[in-house]
Amino acid sequence: MIQHVVERVRQSEQARNVVVATDDAAIQKAVQAFGGEAILTRKDHQNGTDRVAEVAAHREAEIYVNVQGDEPLVDPATIDGLVSALLEDDSVQIATPCALITQPNDIMDPNVVKVVRDFDSNALYFSRAPIPWVRDRGESVMAQHWKHIGLYAFRREALLDFPTLPPGDLERIEQLEQLRWLENGYRIRVVESDYNPVAVDVPADVAKVEKILSETGASK
Repeated sequence: MIQHVVERVRQSEQARNVVVATDDAAIQKAVQAFGGEAILTRKDHQNGTDRVAEVAAHREAEIYVNVQGDEPLVDPATIDGLVSALLEDDSVQIATPCALITQPNDIMDPNVVKVVRDFDSNALYFSRAPIPWVRDRGESVMAQHWKHIGLYAFRREALLDFPTLPPGDLERIEQLEQLRWLENGYRIRVVESDYNPVAVDVPADVAKVEKILSETGASK
């Protein structure tokens, strides 16, 4: 699974170095076996952003992209879109993607994180709740709901700030680490994408991903 992630990230036109950050020596060994680079990090990180921040403290670069190791179908073009959002606007310190929700059940599903944005495509809020909430059900309202996709691009200074920022009540209640940025006054640029991630969260997801890979080809 990790090899699929690494190989797809390498297809990104913007990627210069692909590094697997892990606290597990067995994962490091597996990555090195297929010719990838992996470094060991501390075991006490509470989230992926903290882990990437540790890497950034020792590996200097302008932009870092945090890709989860459980998404073997990650879209290289979406990674490029996030990096481009930072390169095109010096005021953008953090970027993350969203995709239009097309399945009504996903709107009410707390495992599907929703995001709402301002007119400049900066995040106003992320929530497990259905936002925006359509109050007047009897009215003809065309509301769009957007799913947040858990990829992030950071400028180095913002990434290094993250472990020093105090977690707030919103992060604690929703259990969404990206709310720490908003609670501490940072802006997050949200980039629209057609990418609909299929992550391996439970063992049953393996067969689902393998089916997709067999139908589309592992390199696509």
